[in-house]
Amino acid sequence: MNYENQKFCQSCAMPMTDELFGTNADGSKNEDYCMYCFKDGEFTSDMSMEEMMNFCIDKMCECHPDMDKAEASAMMKEVFPKLKRWAD
Repeated sequence: MNYENQKFCQSCAMPMTDELFGTNADGSKNEDYCMYCFKDGEFTSDMSMEEMMNFCIDKMCECHPDMDKAEASAMMKEVFPKLKRWAD
């Protein structure tokens, strides 16, 4: 898959398509966050970056059967701090 022009949720790092965009308070699409993380202008859950990574590990392994939990965790530890929601 070519990720060059792929958008990723800036909270959970899920690859996004138009139908997965979250929504702003005015109902417009939010292209930074997916619908699972951001709805009606607010994050859908109040969790830390570490909690989000732990939540996403099993889902990542389900989507990528060749990846084990240690690999998923290592990738997330590299990627998540760079996402808009978690960046310092």
